[in-house]
Amino acid sequence: MNAQSATIPPMTVLKSEPDPRYADDDARYRAVEARDRAADGRFILAVTSTGIYCRPHCPSRTPKRQNVRFFLRPEEARAAGFRACRRCNPDASAPRDARLDAVRAACRLIEAAEDTAPTLEELGEAAGLSPFHLQRTFKAVMGITPRQYWDARRVGRLKANLKAGEGVASALYGAGYGSSSRLYEKAGAQLGMTPASYGKGGEGAVIAYAFADTALGRVIVGATAAGICFVGIGDRDDLLLAELQGDYPKAALAADPDGLGETVAEVAAALGGREPHAALPVDVRGTAFQRQVWEALKAIPMGETRSYSELAAAAGRPKAVRAAASACANNPVALIVPCHRAIGTDGSMRGYRWGVERKRALLEAERAAAGRG
Repeated sequence: MNAQSATIPPMTVLKSEPDPRYADDDARYRAVEARDRAADGRFILAVTSTGIYCRPHCPSRTPKRQNVRFFLRPEEARAAGFRACRRCNPDASAPRDARLDAVRAACRLIEAAEDTAPTLEELGEAAGLSPFHLQRTFKAVMGITPRQYWDARRVGRLKANLKAGEGVASALYGAGYGSSSRLYEKAGAQLGMTPASYGKGGEGAVIAYAFADTALGRVIVGATAAGICFVGIGDRDDLLLAELQGDYPKAALAADPDGLGETVAEVAAALGGREPHAALPVDVRGTAFQRQVWEALKAIPMGETRSYSELAAAAGRPKAVRAAASACANNPVALIVPCHRAIGTDGSMRGYRWGVERKRALLEAERAAAGRG
């Protein structure tokens, strides 16, 4: 790790209660467009096209909506492979929470480690806490364990190295992987394709796709050799295909209605209120917290709903309501991960990538099928 990535200035502290002004990613993006200083400390803006993360009111040019991701804390953005903006200095912000000093010290030690994750004893010594209390405090603040932070940070660094054009071997050792077998065994599953293909925007990867008619419109399913990587619902095949290509800009897309016939039928059946088969293989990327939220969504019984606050609590971070909503918005496999079952605390139908009306119709179909009319 270089000296810059091993140094963590005071982190942004987010208020514990959700702010309705920034309830979802669309509202957050509007705040970015307006350079709203009131949004400072509420979320972090990351730009996929530059690899930079910023404060919402950063004076830099406003990025396109499709190139934007949102995080609660700078650490989460760094763990995903982004680096801090030098213009707005998003790492330095007040006020401070006393618990964060210990977590910050642990993060500093984790980020400075090159080959092996520090032990809980080492982290506790650096933070001035017992290993048990360090683990508990770290999980309460970050939503993941120190080991999960180490893993996410390492994968994030690998992604950044690959996107910067480094060869696989160089990116591998620079990210802290001790061998190529470990890289392909663990990181490959999180990248969604081979590391070499990921570094080229999916170049070299082949994604098969197929369409089907449903009562709620057209559905597209995209799949790599490892499993389903994209499910979308819409009205026009060309727009759905463009969304798939946008997620994997350099991947080769190949129509395969015969090969994916059974898979598409299984996915399409979910639009009529049937639970997708649990054994359907998926090949998706996500942060540790996103994956926790997706697992919580999959645990919701058909026809039932959970609020974003309940999902955040199920993922181990009860205060990370906005992050839970963001995880739902960034779910690439609609229906298989049923993000349509997430609603506002007041029971309202919040934003859904494929349209709120489809979200409502999906829930109605599930309730009818489950006898909850």
